[in-house]
Amino acid sequence: MPSVTLKMIAKELSLSVATVSKALANSYEISEGTKAIVLEAARKMGYIANPYASSLRKRRSKTVAVVIPEIADSFFAKVINGIEEVALSYGYHVLIYMTHESLSREQAIMQDFRSGRVDGILMSVSEETDTVEHITAVMDSNVPVVFFDRVREELPTTCVITNDFESSYAATEHLISKSCQKIAFVGNSPTLAINRNRESGYKSALKEHNISYENVLICGNDPKSDYKILSSLFKSDGRPDGVILSVEKLIPLLYQVCHDLKVEIPSQLKVLTFTNFAMAEFLNPPLTTINQPAYDIGKVAAQTLFKKLARSNHIAEAESIVLPSEIIFRESSN
Repeated sequence: MPSVTLKMIAKELSLSVATVSKALANSYEISEGTKAIVLEAARKMGYIANPYASSLRKRRSKTVAVVIPEIADSFFAKVINGIEEVALSYGYHVLIYMTHESLSREQAIMQDFRSGRVDGILMSVSEETDTVEHITAVMDSNVPVVFFDRVREELPTTCVITNDFESSYAATEHLISKSCQKIAFVGNSPTLAINRNRESGYKSALKEHNISYENVLICGNDPKSDYKILSSLFKSDGRPDGVILSVEKLIPLLYQVCHDLKVEIPSQLKVLTFTNFAMAEFLNPPLTTINQPAYDIGKVAAQTLFKKLARSNHIAEAESIVLPSEIIFRESSN
């Protein structure tokens, strides 16, 4: 049996194909009464819409891309859930691309998007991203880009972030209130605004409380090298009594280092971490965390992107949307 077409419905109702199409698309140009008649006829005749054909006519792929450094991080997993909820409500598909913290991979991915493969992009940049030409080229081709979490603040678009400076400041103050006088900060790439803001919050809190000890370490993506960097913290004369981790994936390494070097948490070292790691409360000892509103960040970023897609011309506007994080106090910092 042949598929039911718009033309067949139009003939059945003595309407034009254009009227039937607009009615099924819920166009404001068509009265509610006509829409009801068309919808009922479509249901009875067994009409099934073809979203791909529709997207081709509108020169839309009905697909958005999410570009992230990795998927293992619980933060990005929750962000994707928020994005997908919004995308599905708009009838869009979501494609996930991982850069694996590589600038060259990120550049290759963005190059592909210039062909019209996707209608819009939600992006969190890699640790190596120290240039923006590849992103600007995509934006110049009228494909809107919205940043979340790891952003490039110099580009004229929306950035959905959390209050990293304030959260790091509050985290440092919390450790100070627990009698910590030698607090170390462990981050990742200095090119990332998120890391710079967290480091700045840490330093500002130390200065406010007249603490001269300042120790900033930068870790990468090699577990063996990162293990050595973290181990060096406790083999020096200026061994810290408190640590703030800016990177979730360093949590197991830090606990391993403390176990191997017989550094007791929290009696000898108080630990606090930026993470949405679901198992934090089950670690030994349970880990104090700064929980970012990952799911909401994903939803807001996606909603912002679809607002841009609704415009015929994607006007470049610099905008920051800040969603606050929350400190969850547990035994590791008591």
